[in-house]
Amino acid sequence: MKDRIVYSTDPNYSAEEEKEIIDVIESTKQNLRIWIEKRPGNKIVSIIRGFIGTEGELKDLSKVVKKRCGVGGSVKAGEIMIQTKDRQKLLKILNDLGYFAKLSGG
Repeated sequence: MKDRIVYSTDPNYSAEEEKEIIDVIESTKQNLRIWIEKRPGNKIVSIIRGFIGTEGELKDLSKVVKKRCGVGGSVKAGEIMIQTKDRQKLLKILNDLGYFAKLSGG
C-alpha cells in the first residue's frame, strides 16, 4: 500500500507512524448484528455487521458462513452479505462459531 503522505516538514518523520493497527478481538467479545435487506430484482440478502478485525479474518468468516448455508455472498465495506433470508440459520451458525450475534432490523 502506498503512503498517503506526499511531503512532510518533520525531519524525524517515518512512514511507520502512519500505519493503522487493528486490535484483534476474540470472537466471544464480537457484537455482530444480522440485518435483512431487499435489493433490486426482489432479491433478499442478509447482512452481518459489526465485525471488528482484519479484512482477511472477515473474508475467512464469510467463507465459513457461505459454505455452511450453501449460498453465495460477498464482503464489502466491512460487512458480509449473504444471499439468504434465513437469518435464524445465520444466527445459529455464528453462535456455533463462538460469536455473539443478534437479529436486527426488518
